[in-house]
Amino acid sequence: MSATAGQNLRIDPDRLWDSLMDMAKIGPGVAGGNNRQTLTDADAEGRALFQSWCEAAGMTMGVDKIGNMFATRAGEDPDALPVYVGSHLDTQPTGGKYDGVLGVLGGLELIRTLNDLGIRTKHPIVVTNWTNEEGTRFAPAMLASGVFAGIHTQDWAEDKVDAEGKRFGDELDRIGWRGDEEVGARKMHAMFELHIEQGPILEAEGRDIGVVTHGQGLSWTQVTVTGKESHTGSTPMPMRKNAGLAMARILEKVEEIALSHAPHAVGAAGHIDVFPNSRNVIPGKAVFTVDFRSPDLSVIEDMEARLRTEGQAIVDAMGLEIAFEKVGGFDPVTFDDGCVTAVRTAAERLGYSHMDIISGAGHDACWINRLAPTAMIMCPCVDGLSHNEAEEITKEWAQAGTDVLLHAVVETAEVVA
Repeated sequence: MSATAGQNLRIDPDRLWDSLMDMAKIGPGVAGGNNRQTLTDADAEGRALFQSWCEAAGMTMGVDKIGNMFATRAGEDPDALPVYVGSHLDTQPTGGKYDGVLGVLGGLELIRTLNDLGIRTKHPIVVTNWTNEEGTRFAPAMLASGVFAGIHTQDWAEDKVDAEGKRFGDELDRIGWRGDEEVGARKMHAMFELHIEQGPILEAEGRDIGVVTHGQGLSWTQVTVTGKESHTGSTPMPMRKNAGLAMARILEKVEEIALSHAPHAVGAAGHIDVFPNSRNVIPGKAVFTVDFRSPDLSVIEDMEARLRTEGQAIVDAMGLEIAFEKVGGFDPVTFDDGCVTAVRTAAERLGYSHMDIISGAGHDACWINRLAPTAMIMCPCVDGLSHNEAEEITKEWAQAGTDVLLHAVVETAEVVA
């Protein structure tokens, strides 16, 4: 591919945008975004639409036993391992139209572009929709890519239940998207994942492209504080065993712990339940999940240890009980130098402004990086807002990210003259 031809090789931004908007009609949210949670009827409908588009583009669809979808465009060398691209179609309960979806439909768009131009590659190209990346209905996040990468067993994943007690494996069967491929049987030459940043850095810096060099490690610890339910009006202050107050004090420590490792470490509790959650009853139990993240494993380990030590000290002083359970996590990720260079070179070739960036969120690429050379591409999102129905990107940002994805994939899959 000559330099001139490379600069002229670009996707159709209107077609990509139309696909994003058509997918967003499935599982609409209440405020302009999407509620297309994994293994729901809306998820099934979105999968079917994606499959129809892939087949119209001349691709063949494979599905494995945990529902991961693999749409393949054949390569010219039958022995060459495929280059994978993709992300996820499932959303948060109050999710946006782009988180995950851009990476899947950007992959589809690059195939459509290659078809339009009659460009063939040595390696096959596979566009993937990973099941249950969000982890909002069935924890943990990146569940099916984790099974694919051998992090979790399939049985363990299928036994996960949602808030209504519905089992992952049963819901997969119910919506009709359990395939027959063994999970993890596929081999990869490389993988690229395009995603919105889900943070404010690229927009603030005025950059079109984030070249993702690392992914933060993550630790989820579920904390259960047990006190004693009693009347808010008639229980003297010194005699209270207030689990809600203990939780508040622990969360202040979480903030302090994360700030002590500034600027790259973060920490908060996003999932909080207080029992019995009644106006005139002092909470007898509080259950919350502390989310710590850092690109440095030793920092994560320090934050975990301090949470347990300082949390224990707080409840001991109050005469309460506490239990800690690590319910999710993964080590920091360093993406493949060759794939990262392909992304950076593509951005430079196309004239897009770019910067190296660390992903603050977990992504399927973080697990796949253990199996094959992997890299991520990020585009900005307005105000860094994500996991929110107000999530927004521009058509130009979507085009830039997908153009870079196209070039990185084509370079890696090797054009056949």
